[in-house]
Amino acid sequence: MRILRLEKTIFYSFLLCISSSYIMAQDRNINIKQDPKFEQLLNEKRKINASNSVNEYYKIQIFSGNSETAKKKLKECKQDFQNLDGTIVFNTPNYKVWIGNFKTRIEAERHLIDIKKKYPNVFLIKPQK
Repeated sequence: MRILRLEKTIFYSFLLCISSSYIMAQDRNINIKQDPKFEQLLNEKRKINASNSVNEYYKIQIFSGNSETAKKKLKECKQDFQNLDGTIVFNTPNYKVWIGNFKTRIEAERHLIDIKKKYPNVFLIKPQK
């Protein structure tokens, strides 16, 4: 009996050694194939994030509400005040329309007076980081 067990152990050990010689490790090289549109989409997202970044500049908020109305207000504002940059910022649960990038409060207040003639409910903000 002992001899059979010893033979089986040797036989299984031999099979293990033979089979392990054919086992290969994973290859280090990784090839990623992605659609070029994906990279284009990432670049667009980076541009949008860069333009929406919160900074030390003053802004004028002209609207806070739903998405469709915010888009309309931004379009109107860009037509009325072509020299001011405008963006829509989502701040749960509202979309806010901000215009301008004013370095000083005085500069922002000068523009605020003109903008209040067209949009009476506007106010000056300085977004927090």
